[in-house]
Amino acid sequence: MSPISVRGFAVASATAVTAVGSVVGVASGSTAQTNDAEAAVADSTLLADIPAGQQVQVQTASLTQQANVQAIAADVSAKKDAEESARKAAAKSAVEKKEAAEKAAKEAKERAEVKAAAASRDSSSFPVQSSYSTAQIQAMARQLVPSGQWTCFSNIVDHESSWNYTAVNASSGAYGLFQALPGSKMSSVGDDWRTNPATQIKWGLNYMDSRYGSPCEAWSFWQANHWY
Repeated sequence: MSPISVRGFAVASATAVTAVGSVVGVASGSTAQTNDAEAAVADSTLLADIPAGQQVQVQTASLTQQANVQAIAADVSAKKDAEESARKAAAKSAVEKKEAAEKAAKEAKERAEVKAAAASRDSSSFPVQSSYSTAQIQAMARQLVPSGQWTCFSNIVDHESSWNYTAVNASSGAYGLFQALPGSKMSSVGDDWRTNPATQIKWGLNYMDSRYGSPCEAWSFWQANHWY
């Protein structure tokens, strides 16, 4: 039972006592009982009125303080969440920028290698032979193809001719390591395109670079279309 309800009960009880005392006093002619009853009513009235207001003020102040504390705690939590989200977003952005920079640097390096290899290609630097083994042809190619492009270049030759520089497609007439159609296209590099793998390799690299940008770009196209 709350303090206010107790006081209310005291007031009600005192009132009842007053009423009974008055009746008894009238009947007996005693004034002492009447005075005692009136004193009880006065004490109960003071108990009900004065502390009740103070209790309400204290309770209201306490609730207000609790609400303020909770609001401050909520603000602090929201600030921490916002700071954490900002930190994660900044870290993610930094990683993405780093990866993009590394990718750009790698691509720039590969392009530089391709250009350098293209500038230094010269089929005449290889001795002319009556025939060439696969190992010899691959050794020539490794000297002309940038290292970062070698696997892609090799994959194309594997699929087109299996490194047979005299391979001929029976139905189309495509010729050589790269199955050029017609084979005479390779004469732009050298008149010995039929018999010199180095001439074919130089033409193939020029073709891949000019049409696709690099052997690896050409290989990506080949994988999607099975021709290049």
